[in-house]
Amino acid sequence: MLLHFDDMELTVLEHFQGGEKSLKAQMYLDGQNKIMRSFLEPGASVGLHTHEAGSEIIYILEGTGKAVTDGVEERLVPGVCHYCPKGSAHTVINDSDGDLRFFAVVCTQ
Repeated sequence: MLLHFDDMELTVLEHFQGGEKSLKAQMYLDGQNKIMRSFLEPGASVGLHTHEAGSEIIYILEGTGKAVTDGVEERLVPGVCHYCPKGSAHTVINDSDGDLRFFAVVCTQ
């Protein structure tokens, strides 16, 4: 199955998970998994939240920012993969002057 993100509607999620500004994403949902191509504008964030039902994988495509998982801060740059395992809490923050673009998969396990 191919997913054509360029053909998907852009969804704007204001203050996603209690974060700043908005998360913009093209998403595919099948009831158990969420596959997204997303971006955060400068100063935007995904609020701190816990992955109770599964894990999340975020691959950075463009821009820079930071993730904080269970209190540990990590720099996000193109080509790195941020992983938040089931049961962990994380936030993603765009603390740069450009967009932070990423591909994310949230899996229910």
